[in-house]
Amino acid sequence: MKVVLDHLTKQFPARGKNGGVVTAVSDFSFEIPDGKLLALLGPSGCGKSTMLYMICGLEAPTSGSIYFGDDNVTTVPPEVRGVGLVFQNYALYPHLTVRQNITFPLENLKGKEKLTREEMNRRAEEAADLVQIRPYMERRPNELSGGQQQRVAIARALVKMPKVLLLDEPLSNLDARLRLQTREELRRIQRETGITTIFVTHDQEEAMSISDCIVVMKAGTVQQTGKPQEVYDSPVNLFVAKFLGTPPINVFTGHVKAEKLYVGDDCIMDAPDVADRDVFVGIRPEGFIVDENGPLVCSMKAVEVMGRDVSVVAAHAACQNAANTLRAIIPSDTMPNENNETVRFSLKPTKVFLFDALTEERIPCTAE
Repeated sequence: MKVVLDHLTKQFPARGKNGGVVTAVSDFSFEIPDGKLLALLGPSGCGKSTMLYMICGLEAPTSGSIYFGDDNVTTVPPEVRGVGLVFQNYALYPHLTVRQNITFPLENLKGKEKLTREEMNRRAEEAADLVQIRPYMERRPNELSGGQQQRVAIARALVKMPKVLLLDEPLSNLDARLRLQTREELRRIQRETGITTIFVTHDQEEAMSISDCIVVMKAGTVQQTGKPQEVYDSPVNLFVAKFLGTPPINVFTGHVKAEKLYVGDDCIMDAPDVADRDVFVGIRPEGFIVDENGPLVCSMKAVEVMGRDVSVVAAHAACQNAANTLRAIIPSDTMPNENNETVRFSLKPTKVFLFDALTEERIPCTAE
C-alpha cells in the first residue's frame, strides 16, 4: 500500500499565559512506495512520533492530507484505517496469554469480517510462526524476555493483516545485542510480508541498517530524504552530517582562501571553484589516512585497537568536537606509534564535506 503525506502540519496549543501554538510537524510531504520500509529519523522532540500518530489516526493534522493508495484517509477513524501499530513499551495485556494477546485485535471484528475461534487461532499461529514465538503461545508476558515480548507485540500488529505497519521506537528498551538481533528480524518480517512499514527511531544505526529510505527530521521539518547510504555520503547540511555516522563526523572550523582549504594553519586540500569564506569542515572518521607527510597535523592522544580497524584519538585546536578531540578509523596495518607527540593525516576527498559557516548548508566542492 502506497502512503502519501501531502503538506502535513500539526500544531499544539502552547502552555503558559501567552498562548500561541507549538508546531510539531511543519509542511511535511513525502510518498512511501508500496512494500518499502521507511525510517523517520531524528532527535527527541523532532516530530517523528507525532507524524506516526497522524498516519494511524490517533492525531488529526492541523492541515494537509494522508492517502493510502488513492484513498484520502485523513478523517477516517484509526480502527478502520487498516494499520498495525507497535509501541515502544509493547503495551501487552499482562493477564492474557501470548495467544490471547495476539488474537485480541480479532475479537472485535464485526459483520463480514467476523472470524470464528478456529480462524482466529489459525491467524494467530501464522503470525507467531512469522516472528518465531510459536512455542510460547500459552505463556503470559511476564514469563517472556524483552525480545520475546517485542515479537508478541509485532505479531499482534500483523495478525490483522494491516495495509501499513507503524513501529514507534520498538527496539529502544532492548539491550545492545538483542536490539541487533531484533532489528534483523524486523527486516526479515517486513520483506516476507511485503507490508509498507514506517519505522520511527532516533538511532541512526538502526535506521541505516534496515530501511529502504530514511527521512531525517529536525524541529518538525524534513532535512533530507533518500537511501541511507546516499544520505550518509552526501549530507545536505551540517545537521544531517553530524546526525548520521558512528563514530560521529569530526567537525572543524576552517576557511577557504584562493581555492585552498585551511583548517587552522594547515592547508589540507584544494577547494576548486569555492569562493573565499569561513566554513565548517566535516571529515568522516574513515576519511583519514595516516601519512608522515600529511597536511593535517594533530596531537596524538591514544590508539584504540578494535581488531580489523584501529581508532586513532587525536586533537586539533580547530576541532569542534568535545575537548578538540577527533577520531580517525584506519586499517590496523597502518597504526601509528602511540608514543609520538603528533600524528599527521592526509584525507580522502570523498569523505570531506564543506558547510557554510553561517547557514550550515553544504558547499559543493570537487576536490581531488
